[in-house]
Amino acid sequence: MFIELEPVFNNVGAYKTFDYTFVLADSGIKEPASVKGRVENRAGVVTLTADVDLFYKTECDRCLAPIDRSFQAQFTHVLVDRLHDEDNDDFILVEDMHFDLDALLREDILLALPTKVLCKPDCKGLCPMCGINLNEQSCTCKKPTDPRWAVLQELLDES
Repeated sequence: MFIELEPVFNNVGAYKTFDYTFVLADSGIKEPASVKGRVENRAGVVTLTADVDLFYKTECDRCLAPIDRSFQAQFTHVLVDRLHDEDNDDFILVEDMHFDLDALLREDILLALPTKVLCKPDCKGLCPMCGINLNEQSCTCKKPTDPRWAVLQELLDES
């Protein structure tokens, strides 16, 4: 969603609200994110605040079970129409007074999502030998031994 910010930048006390949904392109999340927010100019400082609500389907990183998750977050950014220091990451530069909210919020959401998703905190995962889900069944696979310790294992087996 593109938002026109010239009236907000040029008028102290001005604001714009937005309420829309968008899909996180190329992220693997097919469900749309719901976004509500506001861009406002307070004493010459233009601030973007967005509340994001997302319900998505994913898989457990250990056992591959399907999981439904919800994600809520609030993101705040300070917008500027020019920068004195080009290496400053604290401000978002809005050069032509048109701003693409989708690109910024997509990045915010992807950075805020958990990197490891588990179906439950004590998920046992899959057996590396037979692939059985250890949360549902136990397997009888013998754990492989490190060949570097084989000679010591033979000594233990002899006694």
